[in-house]
Amino acid sequence: MDDPVAGARPIVWTIWYGVALVIVIMALYDFSPLKKGHLKRIALIGTVLGVVFFGSVKGYYVYTEGLRIEERGVELMDYQPFKEKSDLAELDGESSFKLDSKLPRLDGATALYPLYASFVEAVYPSGEYNPYGIEEWDESPVVSTTTGEAYDRLIRGETDIIFVAGPSDLQVAAAEKAGVQFNMTPIGREAFVFFVHEDNPVDSLKLEEIQQIYAGDLDDWSEVGGETDTIRAFQRPEGSGSQTALQRVMGEEKLMDAPVEDVPEGMGGIIKQTAAYHNHKNAIGFSFRYYATEMVEDHDIKLLQVNGIAPTVETIADGTYPITSEFYAITTEENYETYKPFLDWMTSEEGQTLVERTGYVPLAQD
Repeated sequence: MDDPVAGARPIVWTIWYGVALVIVIMALYDFSPLKKGHLKRIALIGTVLGVVFFGSVKGYYVYTEGLRIEERGVELMDYQPFKEKSDLAELDGESSFKLDSKLPRLDGATALYPLYASFVEAVYPSGEYNPYGIEEWDESPVVSTTTGEAYDRLIRGETDIIFVAGPSDLQVAAAEKAGVQFNMTPIGREAFVFFVHEDNPVDSLKLEEIQQIYAGDLDDWSEVGGETDTIRAFQRPEGSGSQTALQRVMGEEKLMDAPVEDVPEGMGGIIKQTAAYHNHKNAIGFSFRYYATEMVEDHDIKLLQVNGIAPTVETIADGTYPITSEFYAITTEENYETYKPFLDWMTSEEGQTLVERTGYVPLAQD
């Protein structure tokens, strides 16, 4: 739920440091080396400038932190490894595989951060791994920048392993242009889900109906057993994991161009917009099951059945839910051998135990 106090913090910090800036300007205006006491003025100016600088950094952090949560719909710090009372899955004992030097730099999708953060807690040395720490002054080897940025960073050589859904055609093309080849290790399975507001009477759609909705050929809920109302079909930005999944669902059908206002930036945004009161009867959105059901709370949505099958751990495992796919730990072909021991551990019994305990569906074991 929205925190009104947290939402007001950027305004409070802005006012406070605006006042401090006025004091600085007044002090500078009155400064003159010819006047007695100018050393005191210098000390005052230095002190105020220091307060302004450090306070502004803090204010900026508070503000951007709020934006991150708003966009993603979840606070990743709740899943930070080696943090007391975190929500991470754990093994029953010590991992048989450990890393203590030359730690791989990790990045990935918001929805997969709880999983690879649990990998980190199992095999990395204890430390401070800030999921947002990619700036020069706060660099962390384990971050989550979202799917699109993670692919870009892997191609640029700024990270070593990313945890994501499969790449889009544009991401493959970008890698080829840069002379980079992806090496993709499947580490689990997940369902791609569609959802509506819980007040929408429609509980199930055929796969063909979903394709027709997103092609723009089916545009009223009355055509699929609902009330007469125009369907507002939300999409995600190009390159996001869920938008790529939607493109795969479309098959040979052409995906319609969505209005800008119908393309929320973050996964949290598409859920929030679908659940919004003014959209409660006509919106449809999509995401991945774990994110929509486990990471995001307090939104009045319901997952739709597809071809009469609900997306559950059981229907993902047995393949009866029709829109399931593997997700991956991806490195470059050039660096694959370097990280192969870690990748092999992810698909081992211990790694797959963390996949399952996180809430995903592990790979079928031989």
